[in-house]
Amino acid sequence: MRVSVRRAVAMTAAVVALLLAVLFSLAVGARAIAPAAVLDALLHGGHSDAAEVIRELRVPRTVVGVMVGAALAVAGTALQGITRNPIADPGILGISQGASVGVVLAIAYAGVHTLTGYVWYAFAGAAIASVAVYAIASSGRGGATPVKLALGGAAINALLVSVTTAVLTTKASALDEFRFWQVGSLSGRDADIATRIWPFLLVGLLLVLSVARGLDALALGEDVAKGLGQKVATVRLVGGLGATVLTAVGVAAAGPIAFIGLAVPHIARAIIGSDHRWVLPLAALLGPVMLLVSDTVGRVVFPRAKSLPGS
Repeated sequence: MRVSVRRAVAMTAAVVALLLAVLFSLAVGARAIAPAAVLDALLHGGHSDAAEVIRELRVPRTVVGVMVGAALAVAGTALQGITRNPIADPGILGISQGASVGVVLAIAYAGVHTLTGYVWYAFAGAAIASVAVYAIASSGRGGATPVKLALGGAAINALLVSVTTAVLTTKASALDEFRFWQVGSLSGRDADIATRIWPFLLVGLLLVLSVARGLDALALGEDVAKGLGQKVATVRLVGGLGATVLTAVGVAAAGPIAFIGLAVPHIARAIIGSDHRWVLPLAALLGPVMLLVSDTVGRVVFPRAKSLPGS
């Protein structure tokens, strides 16, 4: 099969899989709802109990799941390309832990106790952590090399873990609330969260997609990338900024969900090859599929763990 045909088939199959995952998320849960009833509630605005559950609980949760899955998958793909590290994920630069510090400080000292309130604190914490890591990595000779980025991220991550532990030790009342967020979940996410994060999601996607060719060149090594006319520092800066924004979006909205950013890029490359112009869009489709299926299975296996009835 020709490469172009194989890629077209893979993208089409991914779109179909995403649509099925969305339908699966809307129809299946602690309370099963027939697919026909789901479509009726969405298209014709029914007023039954099932229709209310779909519109008020499952649609916002599913929309947030699609956004978070796409954000974390694309961020993981970009970070693996920037660092040339196959086991890199959105937590490699300390971004996820930065978001965790923001949330725990919000709970312990700012009196914030709502999911929508966490978003901005998590976003601020992730942004500050990523800036600190890049500042450390870019100092000295050679600029922000993959090794220096990984080491800087490990150092900042360890520091932030200590900060989180110290706060929770002195503010034990915040432990239970923070622990629920730290696990990572789509439970309780409403349309307001989606409204808050979608502009950042769009900006992050555009930044990462703009350096797709540069990521391909970086995979061949820095010297080869420079020989091909790529500005390596610019590619890393723009791609890293995009990945940071996307990670902040995902972690702020749903907590630190690690497996999407680590696994999906490898699945996408195995299906469609190493060209980031195709890998990034495919990852953006497969990430939500993995997250929505995992979330829906969790609702079925552990229905009592969810606080929202019928979700």
